[in-house]
Amino acid sequence: MFPRPVPEQHSTAADVPDGRVTVAVITRDRCASVLRTLDFLGALPERPEVIVVDNGSDEATLRALRRHPAATRVLNPGGNTGSLGRNLAVRHATTPYVAFSDDDSWWTPGTLRRAADLLDAHPRLGLLAARTLVGPRATEDPLNALLAASPLPDRPDLPGRPVLGFLGCACIARRAAFLTAGGYHPLLFFGAEETLLAYDLAAGGWGVTYEPSLTARHHPAPSGRAGRGHLVRRNQVLTLWLRRPLPVALRGSARLAGDAITGRPGARRALGDLLVRLPAALGRRRRLPPEVERAARLLDGTATPRTRGGGRP
Repeated sequence: MFPRPVPEQHSTAADVPDGRVTVAVITRDRCASVLRTLDFLGALPERPEVIVVDNGSDEATLRALRRHPAATRVLNPGGNTGSLGRNLAVRHATTPYVAFSDDDSWWTPGTLRRAADLLDAHPRLGLLAARTLVGPRATEDPLNALLAASPLPDRPDLPGRPVLGFLGCACIARRAAFLTAGGYHPLLFFGAEETLLAYDLAAGGWGVTYEPSLTARHHPAPSGRAGRGHLVRRNQVLTLWLRRPLPVALRGSARLAGDAITGRPGARRALGDLLVRLPAALGRRRRLPPEVERAARLLDGTATPRTRGGGRP
């Protein structure tokens, strides 16, 4: 069981509700962890509405979620929808902006207000990637440095550092931009699903930036979630087939096939899953606009794989 610490109370002049941001939380079979997350979200000075999407937990977890005072609404899609649960939450939100948390992450006081101010001030801004601090020692997530070092040029109409990736449990999106881009893609389900959404936002003319003044806390269980490595590999290559030029997709597939032949963990399963989904990916294939493809190529040499998902710059 996770301890249920009492979140710090921050009494400032800004401690008034801010009705611009909804927090969307997805969870599955981690009752203690999601209740801890709700404790922290409920203590935020912004007092955001919180929509929880339960991806198939047991009835006891559902009852506990519905009793928690911070959970404005609990949605039960009737099974595990993976990252598509975030799409469901965004469709039910009524605020202009949506911040995303998983059942082991939450936002620091003041971050949601700061994010809403930035989105208000920059109408082309579609999504803000936040700085992520991990565990009780608030260790920097390695993705922070990768995003901060993005080689994409600054844009005068956007704050922060332009990127084409983010961490799904540490970002704030403009609801209209998210919905226009289509949200998370159904073929990916879960694992490294963020890059494709970043591509689609950029293809629609929306800005995606890393803003380190925004902070999310992430407290994953020490054991993590087993069996997700193959999903990350599969989705990385599926993303290439869905949006990138044919030579890029073929090279990515060849690397995965080579890893499967040499017995790299998870590669054979990832390749099998890829082949099953490849016909559907080809049917939904849509090339990126030239300027977004140029940005993606610029980033190809700087991205590094993440075994637990996440994004690239």
